[in-house]
Amino acid sequence: MNRPEAAPALASSAPATAPADLVRLRLATEPLTPDTTVLDVAQRFLEARHAGLLSLPVVDADARPLGVISRYELMSVFLQPFGRELFGRRPISALMNPDPLVLSLTTPIDEAARAIAAKIASPITDDFVLVDERGYAGTGLVLDVLRAVEDRLGERGRELERAYAHLKSSQLQLVQSEKMASLGQMVAGLVHEINTPLGYVRNNVEMTRAALGDAARLLAAQEALIGALTGTAEPGDDVEQLLAQVDERRTSIDAAALDDLGALLDDTLHGVGQIGDLVANLKDFSRLDQAGLQKADVNRLVESALKITQHIVRKRGITVVHEAGDVPPIDCAPAQINQVLLNLIGNAAQAIEHERGRIVVRTQALDQRVLIVVEDNGKGIAADVLPRIFDPFFTTKPVGQGTGMGLAISHQIVGAHGGAIRVASRPGAGTRFLVALPIEARGGTA
Repeated sequence: MNRPEAAPALASSAPATAPADLVRLRLATEPLTPDTTVLDVAQRFLEARHAGLLSLPVVDADARPLGVISRYELMSVFLQPFGRELFGRRPISALMNPDPLVLSLTTPIDEAARAIAAKIASPITDDFVLVDERGYAGTGLVLDVLRAVEDRLGERGRELERAYAHLKSSQLQLVQSEKMASLGQMVAGLVHEINTPLGYVRNNVEMTRAALGDAARLLAAQEALIGALTGTAEPGDDVEQLLAQVDERRTSIDAAALDDLGALLDDTLHGVGQIGDLVANLKDFSRLDQAGLQKADVNRLVESALKITQHIVRKRGITVVHEAGDVPPIDCAPAQINQVLLNLIGNAAQAIEHERGRIVVRTQALDQRVLIVVEDNGKGIAADVLPRIFDPFFTTKPVGQGTGMGLAISHQIVGAHGGAIRVASRPGAGTRFLVALPIEARGGTA
C-alpha cells in the first residue's frame, strides 16, 4: 500500500528507525469541506497522493473536524443501482461518518493504539484525524500506528531479553558468592583437616628417610668388605676393620623400622589420599557450575558434603550417620546439589549445642524421585521464625556468621531442578529438612 506524500511543511526527515510518534506519522492531507460533492470526493480518492488513505477528513471553515468519509462507503454507494446518479451531486456531509476518531498530535503512540482499538471497527475502514491547538493538523494512518507499536514492542522485547540475561548472570554470581562465603567460614577447620594427615605424612617420610640412610651406610660398608675379601679393594684395606664397621652399622639399624617400612609407606599414601580427597571436594564445591545436566550419584554427593563439614561435626563431638539407600543416579547439576547439602549439613551442625549431638542423612527412592533427609537433634527453629527461613537475607545467626542467603539459594536450586524442599522443626528437639529431586530432569536448571 502506497502512502500519500506529505506536504513539505509537515514532512519528517527522521530515519525510519527513529522513535515513532504522531507528529512523525502525520500526513498533511488536504481536508474536505462539508459541501464537497460525492463525485468530487470519489475523484479525490483516485488521485495517487491519496492511494494509501482509507478515508478523507471533513472539516468546517474554522478547521474543526466534522467527520470522515471512507472510500469503502463511497464504493458501496456507487455499487448500488443508479448510485452515481442518485448521490453524485449530494454534499459529502450526507454520507460521512460524523463521529471519527480524533487525536491530538501530542498523544503518545501507546495511548493512540489503545484509542484505535476502542474506537475503530474491524475490518478497518477509516483512518483517524489529527488536531493541534489551531484545529485540523493532518491525517493519521491506523496501519502506521500499528507498525510503530509493533516496532516498539519488539524493542521492549529485546530490552527484556537483555535484562533477563543480566539478571541471570547476576543470579549465578550471587549463587557463587554464597557458595564461596559458606566455604570461607570453613577454611580454618579445613586447614586443620589437611594439617592432620599432612603431619603424619611428614613424620612417616622423615622416619623412612632415616631408615633408608642407615641401610645405605650398611650397604656401603658391606660392599667395602666384599671388595677386600675378593681382592678388588684398594691396598691397605683392613678386613678386620671393615668387619667391625659392618657389624657396627648393622647393629645401629632399627630392624623394626625396616620391617615397618612398608606399613609407613602405606600410611603415608593413605594420608596423601585424604588430602587429595579434601582438595578434590573443595574444588567441586568452589568451581563455577557447568552448563547442562549430568547423571550423579546422590550418595556420593552426600559423602562429599560430609567430608567438607567433618571438621565442624568432629569439633562439636557430633555423631553423623549416613543411611545410604539404594537410589538411582539423577539428572542434576552436581555442584549445585553439593551446595544445598553443604548448607543443610552445616546448619544442622551449628544448631547442635549439647554433647549428644546427632545428624542423620538418609537417602531413598520414592516413585520417580530421590529423597534426601537431613535431620538433627539440635535446638530447633521457633514457630514464628519457621515460615521465613527461605526468605532472602533472613538469618537468626549473629552478624558476620551468616549471609541469610544459604537456605534461599538452596530453595531456588531445588526448585530449578523441578524438586521441592520442606522443613519440620520443634524447638528443643531438632529439625528435619526433606529434599525431593526428580530422577529424570523435566527442564534445565537455573
